[in-house]
Amino acid sequence: MTTPEPQVTAERELCGLVNGLARQIGEHVRVRAAKLDLTAAQATALREMTGPMTLSELAERMSCEPSNATYVIDRLQRQGLVERRPHPTDRRAKQLVLTAEGTALRGRLIELLIEESPLAGLTEQQQSALRDLLNRAITRQ
Repeated sequence: MTTPEPQVTAERELCGLVNGLARQIGEHVRVRAAKLDLTAAQATALREMTGPMTLSELAERMSCEPSNATYVIDRLQRQGLVERRPHPTDRRAKQLVLTAEGTALRGRLIELLIEESPLAGLTEQQQSALRDLLNRAITRQ
């Protein structure tokens, strides 16, 4: 059985739109990160560090391999923005924690990321609907 052409066209168009949005967001992050002398990966790590977490948790949030997250965290640690501390309940693990300087830089980064965001043209309700639809598409496996 062959797939109907309208379904193929809709799938192609949706994939193109999602890819286009991802490119716009990626470029937005790169430009804003550069204003703070950060790489896009460093900015992504800082954005995702909403509290103490393990490297595996951060890698999951960054959608990357733990080895890539390690490289990024090593650089942020050398810059004095992140510390590795013993995990309170798992002695085999370390927790990543923002330093005071890291917390301040994260705040400035978040402000920059909100400015003229590719999603800024959507209302909160539209952003919520988009989030729900993307979550549904992602978790439909």
